[in-house]
Amino acid sequence: MKNNNYTCPKCGNKEFETGEMRATGGRWSKIFDIQNKKFTSVTCKRCTYTEFYKAKTSALSNIFDLFTN
Repeated sequence: MKNNNYTCPKCGNKEFETGEMRATGGRWSKIFDIQNKKFTSVTCKRCTYTEFYKAKTSALSNIFDLFTN
């Protein structure tokens, strides 16, 4: 993906890939394997420098995650 607004802070490249990652939060979410933290990643295509940005999760996605794990 190419975007005029993104410039890699390490190498100055403008091409990147985006992804998504989910993680658990506290003790109870680890016990029940509920991944209630969501992050969006932006990775430079040239040097693979990656930044993570916290994203909002909905209650519905957390409930769905509980029953699908």
